[in-house]
Amino acid sequence: MEIDSSKHSFVTIVIPFRDEEKFIAKCIDSVLENDYPRESMEIILVDGLSTDNSVNIINDYIKKHSFIKVIENKNKIFPCAVNIGYKASKGDYLIILGAHAVYEKDYISKCIETSLQYSADNAGGVLTTVGLNEDFIGKSISYVLSSSFGVGNSTFRTGCDTVKEVDTVFGGCYKRSVFEKIGLFNEDLVSSSDMDFNVRLRKNGGKIILSPSIKATYYTRTSFKKFLKNNFRNGFWAVYPMRFVDYIPVKLRHFVPLLFLLGLLGGTLISLVLPLFCFLLTGAIFLYFLTAYIFSMKFMSNGFLYFLFLPFLFFILHVTYGVGSFVALVKVAGYKFFS
Repeated sequence: MEIDSSKHSFVTIVIPFRDEEKFIAKCIDSVLENDYPRESMEIILVDGLSTDNSVNIINDYIKKHSFIKVIENKNKIFPCAVNIGYKASKGDYLIILGAHAVYEKDYISKCIETSLQYSADNAGGVLTTVGLNEDFIGKSISYVLSSSFGVGNSTFRTGCDTVKEVDTVFGGCYKRSVFEKIGLFNEDLVSSSDMDFNVRLRKNGGKIILSPSIKATYYTRTSFKKFLKNNFRNGFWAVYPMRFVDYIPVKLRHFVPLLFLLGLLGGTLISLVLPLFCFLLTGAIFLYFLTAYIFSMKFMSNGFLYFLFLPFLFFILHVTYGVGSFVALVKVAGYKFFS
């Protein structure tokens, strides 16, 4: 059914990217296939100085569609890209999309519909995580990243059946007034500026709504090396922002891997002095893996090897994330002490 553009708010789609030649066309195509009137939207792609063919691919789209444009982001990082997109935008709503994902045909209209129906300052939906590699490791990583045991109560990753208020969403649809009220993304926070922005939004009385009717598919980088690197980076930027702000810019769940790592290290050290403590530590590790195997049962239908392997991948996820947070904690403490 054709939608009447005169009855719809103007929407700006902001897509930060860098070196996404393998995915950017799929992402743009999925946006163009949306049922939202093109007369009521613009697409701003913000390029972090790509060195591949991404910009050339986008230029082919620009020749066909006047409402698409690309802007250079000399600082390369995500928060700068969002701020550049906002400053260049005309929309009553800004939807910030990831270039590594594709979006359902009603993604935009559902975002606006949800925002209006629930008076949301930010609206988004659920994310299906798909590995780029369909081999055993690739699928295992995608399973871990979509499990509540792996990523906590990150509802947009683990899914839900009903509309609910949450602390963050993927591919969020923000009212323009949100930026006018709380300011821009913090450009000091390289990898957690979105979490910080949503924390500030909620502190100022804003509402973030997740709807299961809003759907996207995210293609995760599934080589084991990139899995480790990404976990460390996420853990680092869960803690390091405290160097720049005087409040906690993430949710408490982001500190759980750090506490887990400190528990393992502390328990090991205590066991060297008090051998009996070794039994407590062993029991705690046993309970961890027992829980991991219980959560892994969900994926047993895909193959028994996944059931055997996933608990160890959960462990690697939590430890590398915790190591990143620990390194950041040391750096923040050093900065606070010596500055």
